[in-house]
Amino acid sequence: MRETLTSSPELFSDISWNLLLLGEETAKKWDHSEFNIEHIIHTLFSSSEFFAFIEKLSIDQDTVLDITEDFLEETPTNESDIFTIGEDLEILLDNANQIKTQWGSRLIEIPHLLIALGRDLRIGNYVFEEGNLSMEKLEEELKFFPNINQSKDSFNYGNVIEINNQSNFESNNETNETFVKEEKFKKAIVPLQKSELQIETKQVGKDENALSIYGKDLTESAKKGLLDPVLGRENEINNLMRVLCRRNKNNPILIGNPGVGKTSIAKLLAQLIVDKKVPDTLKDLKIISLDLGALVSGTKFRGQLEERLSLIMQELNNPNQGMILFIDEIHSILSSDRSSTDISNILKPLLAEGELRCIGTTTPEKFRETIEKDQALNNCFQKITVNEPSVELSAKILQGIKKKYESHHGIKISEEAVNYSAKLADRYISDKCLPDSAIDLIDEAAAQLKIESNNMPQIILQQENKLNTIDEKLNNLQGDNIEAQEKLLNNRQQSEAKLNVLLENWNNLREEMEELSILMKEEDKLTKQIKDKSNREIENDLDYLEKLEEELSKIENEIQKLEENFTKIKKNRNFPFKYQVEPDDIADVISKITGIPISKVVSNERKKLVNLETELSEKVIGQEKAIEVVSAAIRRARVGMKSPKRPIGSFLFMGPTGVGKTELAKSLATVLFDEEDALLRLDMSEYMEKNAVARLLGAPPGYIGYEEGGQLTEAVRRKPYSVILLDEIEKAHAEVFNILLQVLDEGRLTDSQGRTVDFKNTVIIMTSNLAGKSILEYSQKISKSEGKLEKDQQTLDDSISNALSSIFRPEFLNRIDEVVKFDPLSIDELQKIIILQTEDLKNLLLEQKINIAIDKKVINKIANDSYEPEYGARPLSRELRRQIENPLAAKLLEDSFKNKKNITIKLNPTKKDEIVFKPS
Repeated sequence: MRETLTSSPELFSDISWNLLLLGEETAKKWDHSEFNIEHIIHTLFSSSEFFAFIEKLSIDQDTVLDITEDFLEETPTNESDIFTIGEDLEILLDNANQIKTQWGSRLIEIPHLLIALGRDLRIGNYVFEEGNLSMEKLEEELKFFPNINQSKDSFNYGNVIEINNQSNFESNNETNETFVKEEKFKKAIVPLQKSELQIETKQVGKDENALSIYGKDLTESAKKGLLDPVLGRENEINNLMRVLCRRNKNNPILIGNPGVGKTSIAKLLAQLIVDKKVPDTLKDLKIISLDLGALVSGTKFRGQLEERLSLIMQELNNPNQGMILFIDEIHSILSSDRSSTDISNILKPLLAEGELRCIGTTTPEKFRETIEKDQALNNCFQKITVNEPSVELSAKILQGIKKKYESHHGIKISEEAVNYSAKLADRYISDKCLPDSAIDLIDEAAAQLKIESNNMPQIILQQENKLNTIDEKLNNLQGDNIEAQEKLLNNRQQSEAKLNVLLENWNNLREEMEELSILMKEEDKLTKQIKDKSNREIENDLDYLEKLEEELSKIENEIQKLEENFTKIKKNRNFPFKYQVEPDDIADVISKITGIPISKVVSNERKKLVNLETELSEKVIGQEKAIEVVSAAIRRARVGMKSPKRPIGSFLFMGPTGVGKTELAKSLATVLFDEEDALLRLDMSEYMEKNAVARLLGAPPGYIGYEEGGQLTEAVRRKPYSVILLDEIEKAHAEVFNILLQVLDEGRLTDSQGRTVDFKNTVIIMTSNLAGKSILEYSQKISKSEGKLEKDQQTLDDSISNALSSIFRPEFLNRIDEVVKFDPLSIDELQKIIILQTEDLKNLLLEQKINIAIDKKVINKIANDSYEPEYGARPLSRELRRQIENPLAAKLLEDSFKNKKNITIKLNPTKKDEIVFKPS
C-alpha cells in the first residue's frame, strides 16, 4: 500500500494542516465519498482564515469559486458510509513535499500547496488559468512572500495570519498569544472524532501512550477468554518460564518452522499468568504483543521507527508497569537495511542488562539471517526450539480449539474428524507443519459444509424440473385430448405433493441448523463472560456469575437436544443432510489439495493392494514376474515394513526397448493414485552434463531461473503423490546419482531456495537398456529349449551385474529396493497387446456410432508382421496404422460403406495377405 502524507501531520505547519482538516469537512458537507483537490481549492478561496494569502495573489477569486462549485455540484454524492482520500490529492501533497524540500523549508506551508495546485493538470492549473493567473505569474508572486527560502518551522506571516484552535494544532506559544483572537476561538472548527477522521490529528489523548497505540495486552485478552486454548507444550512453556525468571539475558526466542505453534506458546503463558499458574517472579505481569504493522506504518523518514521504539522501551522500563514485551516475527524489524542497526542498538543494552524482558519468535532461516549474524544481539537471547508436534499431540490441540471453530461456522465437528484431520495432514500435506495444516483442514471442511447446508438438495431440484416439464406438456397439449390432460394433471398433483414434503423437511432442517448456530455462538459468548468474571474475582459479581453458569447449562442442554434430533432417522427425509464435519469431509478437502480422491484411496486401498498384480496385468502384457516383484515391494511399504522416511518404493527396470517398462510405470501411477497425470517423467539424456544437474534442484542464487525452482523438486513439491520415472538412467551424469542417493535413503531433497521437499509419498522408477542384448539372447535360448537353462541363467545374472557395476556405484545400487528384469515379448503376447490397442480405436469410432469387429486372423497377421524381438512392441503401432487405420480412414471419407455402421475387418479369402473391410 502507498504511503500517505495525510497520516503524517508532523510534516505540515499548523495553518496548512488546518487547511486539510477544513477541506475534509467541506467534502463531507457536500456529501462526497472522496476528499480531493477541488475541496482544497474551494476551502482556500472561501474560508476567511486564508484570505490574507489569496488577496496577495492577482487572481479572480469569484471565477475560481464559480468553477469549483460547478465541479463540486457535478460530483456524485456518497451512497455508502465509506469515505476515502483521493489519489490526486495524495499526489498533490507529495508534490508539495518535494517543493518544500527544494525551497529549504522544514514544514509544508500554504505557498508550497499553491505551487502544487498550479501544477495540477486535472483541475488546479485550469482553475488558476481561468482566474487569469498563469503558473509563471503564480511562482513570481509567491517569491514576495516573506522568508520563503529560509529553513524555518513555519513562515513568519506577521499580522497577516491568525492561527485558530490552539488546542488542536501545535504552534509556538508566543505566536498564539500574539495572533489568536478571542473571536477566532468562537469560530474554531470542532475536530471530528478520531474514528471519523481520515486525516490523523496531531493531538494525542491524555490517557494514550505508545504501548496502547502500538501494542496489545495478551493477558487482558486472556482474562476476557478471547485466546484460543492451547494444550500440551509443557516442555516449551517450562523452558520459556525458566529463561524469563533469570536475572540477566532473560529473553527467550522461540525458533521453529511456520505453523508449529510459536505464537500460541506465548499466548499460553499469558493464560497461565491470568490463572496464577506461574512462578512468583512472573505473577501479575502483563504480556504486551507489539503490533509491527502499526509500529512501521507511516515511518517513511529515517529515525521515525527508532523514535517510536524508544518511546515503547521507556514505558516498558517503568518498574511499576511489570510488563513483558512479545514480538512475533521479530526478524521483521531487524531485517530492514535502513534501520536494523539502529534498532539493534536500542534493544541490545536493555536486553543484555535484564532491564527489558522480551519474548521473540522467528524461523530458523530468518534467525540465521538477522539475529545470529550479530553476535552481541545473539548473546542477549536464549534459544528455545519449537518442534512440530506429533499427530497425537496435534489431535489433542485440535480438540481444545474445536469449539471456537464450531461457534464461528455454526457447524458441529466430530471427534473422529478432528483425529482424522491430524492423521491425514501429517500424511498428505508435506509443505506445512502440524498443527497448522490440520487446523486448515478443519476450517476448510467446516466452511464447505456450511455452504453445502444452504444449497438445495439435488432431489428437490430434480422434482422441480419434473414439475416444470409436466407444466410445459400441459401447455402444449391439444384441448380435445382430455384423457392425456387428466393423466398429466394427476402426475402434477403427485409431483407437487412430493415436492412440498421435501421442501418442508429441508426448510425445517435449515431452521434447526440456524438455531444450532445461534446457540453455539451464545454458548461461546457466555463462556467468555464467565471466564472474564471468574478472573476478576469481584464479590459483587458472584450472583451474576451463578446466573451466567445456569444460562450456559440451559444452552448446552438445548444443543444436545438438537444434536439428538439430527441423528434420528427421519421417514420423509429422502436426501442427505449433515450437521457436523465427519472424516469423509476431511478426506474431500485433502482431495482438493492433492488431487487424489482420498476417500476412495482410504476405503479401497486394502482391496487395491491385495489385487495389485491383477490390475497391473490387465494393462501390462507379458511381464508377470516384474509385476509380481513391484507389487510385493509396494505392499511391504504400505503395511509399514520399511522406513517411513523413504519413498514408497524404488525400482530399476532393466530390459530391451519396447517391452513395457514405461507402460508399467504409467499403470502403477494410475492404479496407486487414480490418475495417469501422477506420472512425472524425466529423460535422463538431458542431464548428461554436469552443469545440467542444477536443473533438478533449481539454479543457484544469482543465476537465471533461480525463482522457478528445480524440475524435480518443484514438480514433487506441487504433487507429492506421484510416480517419478527417470528414463534411461544410465545416460545421466554421475552427479545425478549423488542427488538420488539422498532421495533413496532419506526421502527428501533441499532445493536451491533452501526448501525441503518430501519424497516419502513417491514411487521412484529408473529404466535402463543395460544388458538388454543379454536378456534378449537368454530369452531366445529359453524359447528354443522350452525350459530353463541354469548355466545360461547364471551367465545372464553375471552379465546384468557387470553392466550395473560398470555404471552405478555399490552404495547407489544397495539403496534400490528391487532391480526388475523385463523379458522380451513373444508373438502371443503381441497379439494380446494388439487387442488392447484396438479397443482404443473401437471406442473412438463408437463416438461416431461406428462399430468395428476385427477377425482373429487379422490380429495374428499384424502380430507376425510386427514381430521384431529386439524392438519389442514398438513396431505394433506402426503396423496398426498402416494396415487398419489408414485404409479405414480413407474408406470413411470416400463413404464406401454407404452409411452402414457395422464394419467387419478380416482377411481376403482369395488373397491371404490382404485385409478387407466388410460393412453390414
